[in-house]
Amino acid sequence: MVDHVAVLSDIHGVLPALDAVLAEPDVAAADLIVLTGDLAAGPQPVEVLDRLTALGERARWVGGNADRELVEARAGKPSVIEVSNWAAGQLRADQVARLAALPKRLTLPVTGLGEVLFCHATPRDDEEVVLVDSRPARWADVFAGLPAEVGTVVCGHTHMPFARLVDRRLVVNPGSVGMPYGGAGAWWALLGPGVQLRRTRYDVDAAARVVAGSGYPAAARWVDEYLRGRYSDLDALTAFGPRDGS
Repeated sequence: MVDHVAVLSDIHGVLPALDAVLAEPDVAAADLIVLTGDLAAGPQPVEVLDRLTALGERARWVGGNADRELVEARAGKPSVIEVSNWAAGQLRADQVARLAALPKRLTLPVTGLGEVLFCHATPRDDEEVVLVDSRPARWADVFAGLPAEVGTVVCGHTHMPFARLVDRRLVVNPGSVGMPYGGAGAWWALLGPGVQLRRTRYDVDAAARVVAGSGYPAAARWVDEYLRGRYSDLDALTAFGPRDGS
């Protein structure tokens, strides 16, 4: 049984945001750090993966759709996302190999929560969309076949933090470290014995200077759109709504 788990999702290659979260006392003290995908598709892919690798066995990695797309781009299948193609070209061979080997899901026993399943989008698919306001029938479809003992599911992908009950099963989205929708800052979650949704504020202007030096051609636009929190949660819900199976 693990007492405390820090969940970091959707870092998207933003090193200053990642470093700000890793400096949090509760993250430093956590027994494990679980990374729920979309780690490197952003302006600082090499640096972010090196920082995560340095965490060693304390970090458990789960793959997301953007991680898969980086591997595919390196294999000659370009992504429709500009930054993914750029980031794929920056990665070392060992980093591509690690992303290619990431599991799609992970289950751990967490104090106070029992069996917790960690995934990127949903337990069955790395880019399926479910939202805080998805219909009960949609959740039932997405969770069909899950073992009854899994009482909590942690997923990322949509970059919006929430915690809600779905037919007596707790669902947690920690939000995004590097591309938040709903407000500037790096969003994450702390599990055990309950669930805390957390936001780490950091100096965005200083981070912008770091990201600008990454070599990514659209770094200034990235900072303006994502680090400064241009998109609200309502903007994102409107954009993602048609993809949630309605």
